[in-house]
Amino acid sequence: MKETKEDLKRVVGVFGLSTNIINIIIGSGIFVLPAIIAAGLGSSSIFAYLFCGILITLVMLCFAEAGSKITTSGGAYVYIKTAFGPYFGFLTAVLFILATISADAAVANAIVDIVGSLFPKFKLQSVKILTFFILFSGFGYINVKGIKNGVKVVKFVTITKLIPLLLLVLFSWSEVSFDNLAITTTPTFTEIAKISLILFFAFQGAESGLSISGEIKEPKRNIPKGIFISIIIVLILYMLIQTVSQGVLGDSLSTFKENPLGAVANQVFGSIGFTIMTFAAAISMIGYLSSSILSMPRILFRASKDNVLPIKPLTKIHSKFNTPHVSIICYAITGFLFASIGGFEQLAIISSATVLLIYLGVSLSVIKLRKRTNETKNEFKIPGGKVIPILSSLTIIYLLSNIAQNEFIVILSAIIILTIIYFIKKKVVKE
Repeated sequence: MKETKEDLKRVVGVFGLSTNIINIIIGSGIFVLPAIIAAGLGSSSIFAYLFCGILITLVMLCFAEAGSKITTSGGAYVYIKTAFGPYFGFLTAVLFILATISADAAVANAIVDIVGSLFPKFKLQSVKILTFFILFSGFGYINVKGIKNGVKVVKFVTITKLIPLLLLVLFSWSEVSFDNLAITTTPTFTEIAKISLILFFAFQGAESGLSISGEIKEPKRNIPKGIFISIIIVLILYMLIQTVSQGVLGDSLSTFKENPLGAVANQVFGSIGFTIMTFAAAISMIGYLSSSILSMPRILFRASKDNVLPIKPLTKIHSKFNTPHVSIICYAITGFLFASIGGFEQLAIISSATVLLIYLGVSLSVIKLRKRTNETKNEFKIPGGKVIPILSSLTIIYLLSNIAQNEFIVILSAIIILTIIYFIKKKVVKE
């Protein structure tokens, strides 16, 4: 497929892409999920992880094929826009950006809250705002200076966040009671599916990490490879964490809903373990922010370059650093403002459902793109014809059908408002 010139440098390899995806997926969720999953399935929790592993594999196969066909910046946005046109591209770009910024704001507040549990001064409003400023301006500055700098930070933070989790898994085995892991009853498919609806959201993030596609070396080969490496690592790590948590705490795991991994670490290492895991949670969240501020401005840049968002300054590339510096600065400023103001309940509601809609759009775009483009050398193609994209689409529709009525109303209202804005914008631009 013909690419649009972006004037960005392709300097990110498989390791950089994989760590960016892993860094976004492994955020704060893994630090609370074991207790939530155990409350629903107990020692049978492993079935939910296997089920979600199958679901996310279907979706990521679609991302891998679309990503090897379309290698410009923007990830899911540009896949959907290329397949279905500027209207769906506009909806994807705006909803995606709003959902991610609201998530960034929530994570920034969570960082301050968790650090505040150890250092009460961080609960002061002035200290909170100063912390938000340091986080967003710091990561914004690093990414303006060059994607190599941004990826270096992502690599460092990803490794830093993985070390305590891997150490917890490694040293907890001596405390594991295999009686706690014994599966005495087999859950029904309905029970597994219900818990999987919660767990599935812990696997989201690749859609954001792929937004840097325009700066990946040998994208047709490295994008699919980066996706598969990251998803396999995340799935194995999640299953190991759930296993040791269940093995160490047994039935009491479900009672530690605020900090189950802290409870495991406390039993294995003592009080120092609890403190370390608390800091690990904060580092994990900081890592999420670093990847988000690296990745998401590329959607603003690409959508503006396509004139889907008619904001020309966002298309500017820094003459020295070859980065979309205006998009990065705008995204960082908006994230800081959202975090400082707080109270984004409605945006938080549409966040998770928006990601599912994007997954559906990418799955369907694979089918559409096959009709519009010819396969080229080194391009990844899902085996089995249309089976995987169709299964992926049906699975996502099933998950969307379980969204609560108030969430559905918010999503529908947002789409209607954005549709009106899009057609007004289209008419004004023409005139």
